[in-house]
Amino acid sequence: MLNITDIRITKVEGDDKLRAFAALVIDDCFLVGDLRVVEGEDGYFVAMPSRRKRDGSFKDIAYPLNNALRELIEEKVLLAYETATGHRALSRIERGESAQVRPDLLSVEEFGFTPKTNP
Repeated sequence: MLNITDIRITKVEGDDKLRAFAALVIDDCFLVGDLRVVEGEDGYFVAMPSRRKRDGSFKDIAYPLNNALRELIEEKVLLAYETATGHRALSRIERGESAQVRPDLLSVEEFGFTPKTNP
């Protein structure tokens, strides 16, 4: 599983739903930035980095390829947000709801990678 060695939180003031930006450091050598901590109607969640397309819609540019990793990232980012801000961030995970990997995102195979099989 992914080894997240640091999470950096930058609090956002004055936005209706966006509460913070987060950056993950993986294995002390790779940073993934622009994750967003969002307060939605059903609690807090973590939105993956995205880019606006020409038609005005958004496309995630970095994201987990399975639900277990998505839940791990959300749990760790929301815990770091709570620690940095002192605000309780009730997540879907704590309520037993599973965030699903969006089917419109590219899979490993679509990027041209072949998944490893475990012997």
